[in-house]
Amino acid sequence: MLPCSPLASVTYSVQTPPMVSSTATHRGSRLLPASATEDARRLVSARSLRGLADGFVSVMLAAYLRESGYSAFEIGAIITGTLLGSALLTLLVGLMGHRLSRRSLLFASAGLMLFTGAGFALATNFWTLLVVGVIGTLNPSGGDVSVFLPTEQSLLSEAVAPLDRTSLFARYNLGGIFAVAIGSLCAGVPVAIARLAGWPLVEVQRASFLVYAVVAAGLVAIYAGLHVEESGDGTQRAAPLRKSRSIVIRLSLLFSMDAFGGGFLGQALLSLWLFERFHLSVTTAGEIFFVAGLLSAGSQLAASWLGQRIGLINTMVFTHLPSNIFLILAAVMPNAPLAVAMLCGRTLLGQMDIPARQSYVMAVVPPEERAAAASVTNVPRSLASAGAPLIAGALLSVSSFGWPLILGAAVRIVYDFLLLWQFQSYKPPEE
Repeated sequence: MLPCSPLASVTYSVQTPPMVSSTATHRGSRLLPASATEDARRLVSARSLRGLADGFVSVMLAAYLRESGYSAFEIGAIITGTLLGSALLTLLVGLMGHRLSRRSLLFASAGLMLFTGAGFALATNFWTLLVVGVIGTLNPSGGDVSVFLPTEQSLLSEAVAPLDRTSLFARYNLGGIFAVAIGSLCAGVPVAIARLAGWPLVEVQRASFLVYAVVAAGLVAIYAGLHVEESGDGTQRAAPLRKSRSIVIRLSLLFSMDAFGGGFLGQALLSLWLFERFHLSVTTAGEIFFVAGLLSAGSQLAASWLGQRIGLINTMVFTHLPSNIFLILAAVMPNAPLAVAMLCGRTLLGQMDIPARQSYVMAVVPPEERAAAASVTNVPRSLASAGAPLIAGALLSVSSFGWPLILGAAVRIVYDFLLLWQFQSYKPPEE
């Protein structure tokens, strides 16, 4: 059991970046708060572009593998491999990345993403796909599991004053979630192309992974314009965890529990459940996740407002709990419309904790340790979530009932109560 006083051994003082001029980067932007820098604007654009690709492949991956003849267990194994690979890469970036420039890390990540898209477009063998999934960047969850995150989050935290941090993270996630929704809707495009052209659907879907590679090339262009690691620009080089090790480890243990529950609920697995349970088409599933993504994106703006009024920890818990209840209800609904309605209720609340969580982690560690903290809090999430798809795939191979949804929701409800108990009394400096 975690100790009741999670910060008893933390004695450092949290540093904050200097205030940024509110007029420096306004220029009519609707995506960023007025105090954000040009680099932050580019990072939000990059997150949105990646979200477009992630939303597309997260729905299409399960459909493509199913169309290729793979079993639910094999699909779960490939999804598990992609999550494990992401976890290892994220750990490497967070713990060793301080030896390289952050722009170089982002370029390398984009290059690996290009390789991943090309690999899935060319390979057909199960073991080859599994290897590409493990060493690549494919994100089957449609969420925030990515090797890009440690570097991007540390840069975002330097871009704004503390009071604007949660708002910026909300807009960062808003762009990503909205793009995921658009990408999910586009998952039906290969079906339409195959039908109109008379081509085999599985071949069109396989070739569509090249879109993932094209997006990677676009990311390189965005990252090339970042103003980071310049001499005398005032930014602090990333450093390994030292001062904040205690609190980061404690948060990581809790976040890993949340992620394990979330591993049952990735977009690719929910798509597979809808296919197996209600025999929905890929196009219909894409439309469902598009609507769900719009609801989730809109809720990101409320997360910042709520966090300023009730605190970041309370925002995380009191939006997460009801979303998990909706998830359990979705699992037991007798027909598709009711199940989809419950899933939409879940997505309306279920993503509001993300900007609050990211902002909280950045607030309670020194600026130079933020990249490492982002990595160490995300890696256990990736590792913990990696085992769940294999279990979910095995459950769905036996029965199409929503056991994966119920298990995932139950684990996350326990996490909510533990997080509230452990950290409610510890406030970020701005609170």
